[in-house]
Amino acid sequence: MRVLFGGRAKHDYLSDALALLSGWTRDGEQIRRTLVLDDTQHAALTERVAVVADALRLRPEISRRADHTQIRLGHGDGEPLTEGEVLLAARIEDAVRAVTGP
Repeated sequence: MRVLFGGRAKHDYLSDALALLSGWTRDGEQIRRTLVLDDTQHAALTERVAVVADALRLRPEISRRADHTQIRLGHGDGEPLTEGEVLLAARIEDAVRAVTGP
């Protein structure tokens, strides 16, 4: 049996999922997260994100400035966010906990 969700658009479900990811901000059709990491943590996070991103066939932008790592997901060319990009954001949160945890 299929369940109807009151006609809510997929975009609404992605917004709901994003609301559960603390630290991520929406910038148009992109989401981003800025983290304070040292060089070792940045390198470890980048490697972990690359593995997941490759599996999802996505290309996040990861940049480093001083002690800040910034991650951007989304196309930025008018294309809406996808379920895969929101999933990648959740997996990035797992990776952040792994590289910054005790």
